[in-house]
Amino acid sequence: MSAAPEYQLGEQKYRWPIPPEGGWTADDLDRIPGLPPHTELIDGSLVFMSPQRKFHTRTMWLLENALLAHMPTDLDVDREMTIKLDSGNRPEPDLLVYRTEADTGPDQTWYEPQDVVLAVEVVSPDSQERDREVKPRKYAAAGVPHFWRVEANGEGLPIVYVYELDPALMAYTPTGIHHNRLKLDVPFTIDVDLTAVNRRR
Repeated sequence: MSAAPEYQLGEQKYRWPIPPEGGWTADDLDRIPGLPPHTELIDGSLVFMSPQRKFHTRTMWLLENALLAHMPTDLDVDREMTIKLDSGNRPEPDLLVYRTEADTGPDQTWYEPQDVVLAVEVVSPDSQERDREVKPRKYAAAGVPHFWRVEANGEGLPIVYVYELDPALMAYTPTGIHHNRLKLDVPFTIDVDLTAVNRRR
């Protein structure tokens, strides 16, 4: 593996990996040294995450706890784990619900798309195009049956855009836009007070 010349930002020096011909592969993501946390692979290119806003953190906390409280025992939820869609794509949804049989232990770093029931993306200013267009399209093409996109309204409360896979088209169909309350019957029954995003107890 080759590395680029050092790049200096202030007092800090960086050495970024140079991609091989044809781009990185999904398996490379576990082997490239020194990558920042939560690096994704999209179309063979590395995508680095910016520091997250409080809205992002609080929304993930709210939804993760709600999912844990409502999901059946044969499902579980993880935050910030990648899905190996194909050799050139390993995106990292903010939350994913997966079949418990797919859990291989504490060293696991990714899931197969057929084991994922729901992918959730909380949109940040630097991820709008990826979270609204690129990643949902790839999740759908890989057969992930449910997708939620979460954005902030003008008051800093979450709005949840819910999608379900049309298996004939392998594309998502919108099934609802949820303000203040998220109440669904699929992929399992769930009822979430979205206004509680900033309540800690």
